[in-house]
Amino acid sequence: MKEKFDVTGMTCSACSAHVEKSVRALSGVKEVSVNLLQNSMQVEYDESVLSEGDIIKAVEHGGYGAAPHQKQGQAKPLSGETPTNSAKEQTKAMKHRLILSICFLVPLMYISMGHMMGLPTPSFFHGTENALIYSFTQFLLTLPVIYLNRKYYQVGFPALFRGAPNMDSLIAIGSSASLIYGIFAIYQIGWGLGHGDLDLVNSYSMDLYFESAAMILTLITVGKFLETRSKGKTSEAIEKLMNLAPKTATVIRDGEEVQIPVDDVLVGDIVAVRPGQSVPVDGVILDGSSAVDESALTGESIPVEKGPGDKVIAATINKSGFFTFKATKVGENTTISQIIQLVEDANATKAPIAKLADKVSGVFVPVVISIAILATIVWLLVGEPFDFALSIGISVLVISCPCALGLATPVAIMVGTGKGAQNGILFKSAEALETLHNVQTVVLDKTGTITQGTPSVTDVIPASGVTSEALIAIAAALERPSEHPLAQAVITYADGHNAPLLSPQDFTAVTGSGVQAVVNGTLCLGGNRKLMEENSIDLASLEQQADDLANDGKTPLFFAADGKVLGLIAVADVVKPTSKAAIDALTHMGIDVIMLTGDNERTARAIQRQLGLSNVIAGVLPADKEKEVRRLQESGKRVAMVGDGINDAPALARADVGVAIGAGTDIAIESADVVLMKSDLLDAVTAIELSKSVIRNIKQNLFWAFFYNAIGIPLAAGVFYSFLSWKLSPMFGAAAMSLSSVCVVSNALRLKFFKPRHAVPASAGEDRNMITTTVEKGEKTMKKVITIEGMMCNHCTAHVEKALNAIDGVSAVVSLEDKNATVTLSKDVSDDVLTQAVTDAGYTVVSIA
Repeated sequence: MKEKFDVTGMTCSACSAHVEKSVRALSGVKEVSVNLLQNSMQVEYDESVLSEGDIIKAVEHGGYGAAPHQKQGQAKPLSGETPTNSAKEQTKAMKHRLILSICFLVPLMYISMGHMMGLPTPSFFHGTENALIYSFTQFLLTLPVIYLNRKYYQVGFPALFRGAPNMDSLIAIGSSASLIYGIFAIYQIGWGLGHGDLDLVNSYSMDLYFESAAMILTLITVGKFLETRSKGKTSEAIEKLMNLAPKTATVIRDGEEVQIPVDDVLVGDIVAVRPGQSVPVDGVILDGSSAVDESALTGESIPVEKGPGDKVIAATINKSGFFTFKATKVGENTTISQIIQLVEDANATKAPIAKLADKVSGVFVPVVISIAILATIVWLLVGEPFDFALSIGISVLVISCPCALGLATPVAIMVGTGKGAQNGILFKSAEALETLHNVQTVVLDKTGTITQGTPSVTDVIPASGVTSEALIAIAAALERPSEHPLAQAVITYADGHNAPLLSPQDFTAVTGSGVQAVVNGTLCLGGNRKLMEENSIDLASLEQQADDLANDGKTPLFFAADGKVLGLIAVADVVKPTSKAAIDALTHMGIDVIMLTGDNERTARAIQRQLGLSNVIAGVLPADKEKEVRRLQESGKRVAMVGDGINDAPALARADVGVAIGAGTDIAIESADVVLMKSDLLDAVTAIELSKSVIRNIKQNLFWAFFYNAIGIPLAAGVFYSFLSWKLSPMFGAAAMSLSSVCVVSNALRLKFFKPRHAVPASAGEDRNMITTTVEKGEKTMKKVITIEGMMCNHCTAHVEKALNAIDGVSAVVSLEDKNATVTLSKDVSDDVLTQAVTDAGYTVVSIA
């Protein structure tokens, strides 16, 4: 089984490497991944061999704390804090510690170095006779800084004694060495004053190192504070998603509306949602209609029209009408909860590129300590004074930065997955995010991926002497009793064009051919060419057009009445408005695009011509899709598969990266590595672009971390001192160490400004919204804005809203601030009716636009 744990006490990548090593050593552990950024650990283990308690004991034996991860809806941790609040409290405490440290550091630096800069200092700090006062005052000012930052010692020294030193160990050793040397200097000064050895007094009063100890601790705390604050920003996307979820829901029980906590909503409850409110749980609309803003989850800026039978998702916002829905998913099963879990799981995993940094981090601190000791000994052997050699050793310890190495990958991954979630792209693992950047071939399913997935009317061609309106009316009357998908396309088109309703009689479905019925006393036929020929209907006038439509991958349906052809209506699974742009973008990126489809060759070639595809494989059986992907992989290609159906699941699982269309089946989504919430192929392009940006950012971070340490450690060790006289002060080393981590985190945060190059064209977005309205709702809607005078408070807006919503076919949202009402009409309602409703409510209509 796979389980997540919260780990406490980790401060750098050496810590995470030690925790990972401790758990990996347990029998029964298959895989373990420790995330320093989230202080979490994900373990896959054999529960017949190992228990949860054994894993926790292994972590505790390594000197750290562990507990099962607290999920949403579970009891709060023992501290009573959520991880987010805990991070904020940690930042607040660190800020308080930093301010107090600075308050003691400033007078310490003034006393120790003020005279060097010509600043006035009290006379009792001057002269050999006052050397003890001068040194002991510095010691007293250093002690509070040591105490305030005692955590470095509490964590660093135990880790060192366990044989697993970390970054805190480096700081603790370096600052302790400075402090101990300063105390030793005080004793030497006291001895010199007591025995009249003034040269000894002068020598030691010039090199006390108290200011170095205090400055090292304060500068490291500055870096940690900035780092912690920056890291808090990496999870903003998840926090925003969490904050979107409403805390209460209005449910209808025993005929009355009751407001309850959202956690108490049960599957099957009837939930009411008013304009402006968030949808509390997932469900299906029972009554009412509205435009729902799903942008927070899908990134789609245009509100989606919803009505009876349509699904609604938790945390989306009802923009207009009132509706009730039946709860189908609650608690952790809602879409919003699953999205949050997916993003958290992705952050808990490690990208392959992180393994290099992990290997280095595991041996980094011991190597640095060895270099520091060796450098100190070497400089003593070449005849340099002890204080010089000590300064070299301390500089090596405090300039080395395992944090930069440890943060290089997880910070970028967290920002990247969060940014993906904001754009409606969910990465299930860090590995998927990395692998996607070097994909060479993208295999696309046709139905539901490239195309809409539902048939719709594309062409209406009436015969000579017949109007389009008459053809559509009779076609709809014939098809309305039928359950065939093509029939539904005709009905949807007719309803969308307000075709008159005609009642069919003596309806008969002719298997494999079409339908027939009596409409207005006349025998009417609708179906394929075979049905027409069997009834001796002359199709000569439409034959060429029917052939052309068929060559374009469309299905021509002929309609006839009283022995004469009325015309034909072409139906097809139309290409999504953004598919062409997405395929062009992928090709421009140097990626081979292949379409796999179970459709016949003619339909596939029609789509190929329309989209400019270079490679199409038609007539592929469900089981063969996986074989095609495997064949491409065996030829040396790195393959991404994009699909939405159950038959795509094996191919999605086989591909190097499986990308599931969000509107597809649960099985396809489970099999995939990436989920596109908007069901838009352009998001597949965005996912690849984001992957490239994240990997580029990680490489920059790793380069900076390795380059910094490669230059900083030799400089601190005095390698350049012999021929360039370059010697690094421990204080500058501490400042550089802090800066390195801040630079890495800040560079990763640049990903927050990522924008896809291939955005959805405005026209495509409009087309997509129109298709959704026509196909799913079967309605033709329009909006009007009514400017109203006389509204003074929220009670007034409620009266107006109630009056307008009482009109059949009207959904209204009233704004007190703008003094207007925005009405959405699903049927033709005159301006006079709207005006009368507002007037009857006691207000004045100024204009209707």
